[in-house]
Amino acid sequence: MTQPTTSNPTDFIRDIIDDDLRTNKHEGRVATRFPPEPNGYIHIGHAKSVCLNFGIAQQYQGTCNLRMDDTDPLGESMEFVESIIHDVRWLGFDWADRLFYASDYFERLYSFAVELIQSGDAYVCSLTPDEIREHRGSFTEPGRESPYRNRSVEENLDLFSRMRAGEFADGAHVLRAKIDMASPNIVMRDPIIYRIKREPHYRTGTDWVIYPMYDFAHCLSDALEGITHSICTLEFENNRPLYDWFVEKLIPGPRPKQIEFARLNLSYTVLSKRRLIELVKNHFVQGWDDPRMPTVTGMRRRGYTPEAIRNFCAQIGVAKNDNLIDISLLEHCVREDLNAHAPRALCVLNPLRVVIDNYPEDLVEEIECPNHPQDPDMGTRKLPFSRELYIEQDDFLEDPPKKYHRLGPGREVRLRNAYVIRYESMVKDEKTGQVIELHCSYDPGTRNAPPADGRKVQGVIHWVSARHAVPAEVRLYDRLFRIEDPGSEEDYTKHLNRESLEILSSCYAESSLGTTEPGLKYQFERLGYFCADPDTAPGKPVFNRIVPLRDSWAKAAGGRKG
Repeated sequence: MTQPTTSNPTDFIRDIIDDDLRTNKHEGRVATRFPPEPNGYIHIGHAKSVCLNFGIAQQYQGTCNLRMDDTDPLGESMEFVESIIHDVRWLGFDWADRLFYASDYFERLYSFAVELIQSGDAYVCSLTPDEIREHRGSFTEPGRESPYRNRSVEENLDLFSRMRAGEFADGAHVLRAKIDMASPNIVMRDPIIYRIKREPHYRTGTDWVIYPMYDFAHCLSDALEGITHSICTLEFENNRPLYDWFVEKLIPGPRPKQIEFARLNLSYTVLSKRRLIELVKNHFVQGWDDPRMPTVTGMRRRGYTPEAIRNFCAQIGVAKNDNLIDISLLEHCVREDLNAHAPRALCVLNPLRVVIDNYPEDLVEEIECPNHPQDPDMGTRKLPFSRELYIEQDDFLEDPPKKYHRLGPGREVRLRNAYVIRYESMVKDEKTGQVIELHCSYDPGTRNAPPADGRKVQGVIHWVSARHAVPAEVRLYDRLFRIEDPGSEEDYTKHLNRESLEILSSCYAESSLGTTEPGLKYQFERLGYFCADPDTAPGKPVFNRIVPLRDSWAKAAGGRKG
């Protein structure tokens, strides 16, 4: 597995860790964790947290655990667990033997809850969910105490034991922490810490009918694992007093410190897991691995590289306040990585047949092409060149403007790594008037050489040999939403980009791509970066556009990024 090596960045989280190390807090240890809930696939926002937590552990020669916070059996599954494990490894990180599950601690968490009851810090409440909400109050009004708040320790222990035994229906009782119903922080108004839920758990089956709430299980799991710095996003800032309350009540000695940072908000993207689930379930996309999705599995299928994602996360850094990051930066990081490592190839997306009338009918030449013009170590490949070719339809105009440097009446153009050809005539469809074939002539002395008479040929276009080209399907992916901040909209689906996927089924790729394998990435010259999709089969390649060569959105917006 690739272990990412990075320079040691600095930010407010690392400043806190540096201070803790100076005072020998936690005896000089640094232990972090990445604790996803396995109820969906992780996305680019989670990738930021992965890079931060594992990166800090690497920088300080500490440890980072991978833990599934699987306290809510509804929607959790081994499919999601396996996807998370695969995605974190693919991003380049390893946790050795430190893969944990909150469900590993169910018995211990139950014992912690009993301790709270015994110390008078928890009680069984029999209000209905609606009544609990009503009693909680508001930001301007204090809450009201539950009529069950002063049950005796013995009664609470008995009821809680019977809750575990399955004696009561869902919603009949909950276990609540006894804190302060007048607290200005609503989170501290006797929060629920256990509820009855007759839902089989993907790991524990039907062993449990009560499950701990996330806020209770998460902090205690951190403490049980010896985590020193519990790094989370800003939405948990109000929950920090509750985090501290639980660990102070139940954990002796050094305790984990919760530190919040700004979550990733990415333009033209939604990162709410609830909304991503809706996109999948309502078939707005073709699954969690749809290349338009911001999931790690979707980005991998599209062709994003782990190096590009890690570089993006490093560039955006760690902030204390939420902001909207321009997706163009992510796309730039992808281009930058692929430009250095992706071999070049030729593919025609919208083919127009060209016949070179003065080229011998039976002649097939081999044109040697560099696999990467700036990296000779990547070698060369040989492409067949014949009398009949395909070029892009856009590379010919019947009535071209003055600065159009491609093919047209009275014009000539260079074929990439091959000859200069001149337009001679065209063939049109009798019914539609569409140009369906060009007839050209070639200059035999211009194979990878300038014209002998010194004339200038400005345009260079790509091509494939019609006889040898491989039929290919190309999927042109674009941004899933039409507006910059769809996450701020209640009805976000009305802003879906209905043109976010265009499937071209009549493309032709150079012959060497007939044996490509899923996951291989290329720069299709003049077109962009493409990745062979898992649907690829021998002789039938399918390519996903990763990113165009340039940011066409910024250009369309007059230079404004995003």
